[in-house]
This record gives sequence, structure tokens and C-alpha cells, in this order.
Amino acid sequence: MLNTGKDGMMVFEPAFLKVNKGDTITFLPTDAGHDSVSAYVPEGAEGWAGENSKKISVTLNTEGVYLYKCIPHLMMGMVGVIQVGEATNKAEAEKEAEKMGAIMAMGKDRFSKYLAEVK
Repeated sequence: MLNTGKDGMMVFEPAFLKVNKGDTITFLPTDAGHDSVSAYVPEGAEGWAGENSKKISVTLNTEGVYLYKCIPHLMMGMVGVIQVGEATNKAEAEKEAEKMGAIMAMGKDRFSKYLAEVK
């Protein structure tokens, strides 16, 4: 969770991850003032809600595409995508990403850029 990174201001790095079912992801608050909160998860999966400026680890046990955001900086496009195993719900994730992108003032293309990496 960074104020500035390779994709500009207010970013997760990396913003796209492909992992295996059962893997644990850790979000580190490198810069203060950020959180990581699930925005969309596959059916049957558990979401998460990290606290501001706190490290959070999440174990992903359900295959599919997960979308996540930083609540304070969603308007600035601080979002990311995780693919766990097969992308069984990619179409649904794309629809949710489009809805969230409509309210962003900056970084509107980030979800589509990261979702393009889902195979």
C-alpha cells in the first residue's frame, strides 16, 4: 500500500496477483493512511476488512477473481485484483469493477488493466 508507485498515486504493489487456492496474501502499509478491503469475492468466499495503516493477512480458499480497494482512496483508483486458481467468475468481476470504476475520479482504467491479466 503506497502513496506513489509504478502505476501512479495511491496504489497497491503488486496490484494483480495470481495465486493458488489456500495461499495467504499479506497487505503491508508501507505508507500510512491505507487499508485493504475486499470489494468483490467469488460466491462462497470470505471477504476481508483491514484497518487503516495496519498489516493484514488473508488466506484465499475459494477459486476465482477477487477485487479489493483502499476505502480512503477508492476515488483515486486505489484498487487491485487477485486471481485464485481458475477465473471462474471473471465476467461477474468485470461487471462489479465497471460499477466501481464509474465512481472513481482518477485511475478509472486500473481495474480493466489488472483484469486483463486474468487468464
